[in-house]
Amino acid sequence: MAGHFCWHGAARLFDGEAEVLPLASGGGVIAACPAGPALAQALARPGAGFRIGGTGELEAVAGEFETLTSGSSGAPRRILRSMDSWLGSFAVNAGLFGIGPGVRVAVLGGLEQSLALYGALEALHLGAELHLLAGMRPDRQAAALAARRVEVLYATPAQLRLMVEAADFPALRRVVVGGSKLDPGLRAALGPAEVREFYGAAEASFITLSGPGTPEASVGAPYPGVELEVRGGEVRVRSPYLFRRYAGEDPGGALWCDGWLSVGERGRLEGGFLYLSGRAGRMVTVADQNVFPEEIELFLMGLGGVERAAVLPRPDPLRGVHLVAVLRGDPAREGEILAACRGRLGALKAPKAVIWRADWPVLPSGKTDFRALAGEIGA
Repeated sequence: MAGHFCWHGAARLFDGEAEVLPLASGGGVIAACPAGPALAQALARPGAGFRIGGTGELEAVAGEFETLTSGSSGAPRRILRSMDSWLGSFAVNAGLFGIGPGVRVAVLGGLEQSLALYGALEALHLGAELHLLAGMRPDRQAAALAARRVEVLYATPAQLRLMVEAADFPALRRVVVGGSKLDPGLRAALGPAEVREFYGAAEASFITLSGPGTPEASVGAPYPGVELEVRGGEVRVRSPYLFRRYAGEDPGGALWCDGWLSVGERGRLEGGFLYLSGRAGRMVTVADQNVFPEEIELFLMGLGGVERAAVLPRPDPLRGVHLVAVLRGDPAREGEILAACRGRLGALKAPKAVIWRADWPVLPSGKTDFRALAGEIGA
């Protein structure tokens, strides 16, 4: 029989302040809130197929489950997986991150997000003490992490950035970060905790993992058990952690080729480390040169006065398009920000203008809602 998720005898689950106990029956399509009982229901019947959140008839059978990803479009996409595809990495992470009985683990996102669901299921399967902190204000999340002496945290850069803004980040033993590249300023703000940044996707799970010797611009070396190749600039992965297929009517964006999976990322392998340029779907051509906005956004996030950044194209009669930067932060520093971009990126890639915002549209995952920004500024 294939492996299945289980509630380890030593595991404890806390949803906010309340402890949640194991349930007697479960499986099926489960409402995402309240999160603690939802997670308990997912684990109640060993091996039963389940999905937390989302709409549509469940396609997962015994030994399978569905998770969700919002991607950049905002429309939830259903990912069908075998439980084995996550169980394998649970065993790896028990050693890599020291997760096991008595270790206190927290996740910041809701269980309808793939990263949060992964961290939560892993913690309970390995016997850890799990704290679900979704739905709390960032300052209260930070206070809870300190008060409960949480040792391992699963989070995205967007979630961490809000918490760093709200309070001094508590001294954790380890922070496992995924979802997008971590900018240098945010990394420094995390303090003494060991930061293990990984690159992955809902369809592929872990692809690379950073360590002490990882170059700053890289997203790490292949995660244990993962094979990587780059063909024509396209990053491809082969591993035991890959999804089976998309569920529902959405055809999805990942592509298979001879056993290798591509999620549309462009990059290069150098010295055993992966360097990402950006998603093919966001690439733009400026005066016949391919430009990846993600590279520029990461540079902007390392500048003083920038709290959030998005780089979007606008029509240009000479170049085809030119780039504008949408920023949240300190408008008084616009001149030095634009000068820094021109000096580092050159005239072609540097944004031609800045649009400042006091608010910031985000998807349920906490990622920037690029579609909403583009619609609002006419990009």
